[in-house]
Amino acid sequence: MPAPEPHPLPQRPSDLLLRKQSGQPIVILTAWDALSAAIVCEAGADAVLVGDSLAMTALGHATTLPVTLGEMLHHCRAVGRGLRAEGGGTPFVICDLPFLSYQCSLDEAIAAAGRVLKESPAVAVKLEGAEPETLAAIDRMVRMGIPVMGHLGLTPQSVHRLGFRRQATDPLAQERLSQQALALEARGCFALVVEHIPAALASDLCDRLRIPVIGIGAGDQCDGQVRVTADLLGLTDRQPPFASPLLDGRGLAVEALKEWKRQQRSPAARRAAPATSP
Repeated sequence: MPAPEPHPLPQRPSDLLLRKQSGQPIVILTAWDALSAAIVCEAGADAVLVGDSLAMTALGHATTLPVTLGEMLHHCRAVGRGLRAEGGGTPFVICDLPFLSYQCSLDEAIAAAGRVLKESPAVAVKLEGAEPETLAAIDRMVRMGIPVMGHLGLTPQSVHRLGFRRQATDPLAQERLSQQALALEARGCFALVVEHIPAALASDLCDRLRIPVIGIGAGDQCDGQVRVTADLLGLTDRQPPFASPLLDGRGLAVEALKEWKRQQRSPAARRAAPATSP
């Protein structure tokens, strides 16, 4: 029996809807520079998210709040340079709009999203929340041709109000999140990320929404999954409860470098070192 034809790599955000309709799970990974982009591209991700989580994984901040739009653009361009897949093409890039780049005014929100598409390889932006101001910005972005991914549940830009705890744990909060999800779909979002919410709620959203629901800490019944690559590779100091590392990447790297250092300081290495001319 011949092997099935591989599902084509999505080339634009709207292709993710075809994945949902055909029952093909969607896989999205984050990247923050050319090296991480090359790794997730070779791993076969459907899309690459340049998330504002790079504030923590790459820039050393305690939250995502300090990262600026200029820094997001800088890292997004680096990610684009790292996407060099052979044969099957490259995954498309989504870029987070950082804190206060879209909440202050409608014109500033449109300008920020426009800069991402004009000044980086990203073809879509991701916004957190579904407050009236955010819905208005999404509506206008979509009408102007800017693809938008929504994000509900644990929204890291609201850490000082919501914390990093699980969201939508009671019936009232679950109904509110469901209504927000429907509103985001109605405004034209091509997909929705739901983070750290009950699996049953995420599964219900998958059934109710036409657009793909991408989970992170939301159970395994979503239309797809997104993860912070540094978490999966075990490179971060603290792991979120819903993203167990696949390997101890940090420990392996440290031990490898320590071993190299031991080799360089061994008597045999010093004897083998070539003499330097004065």
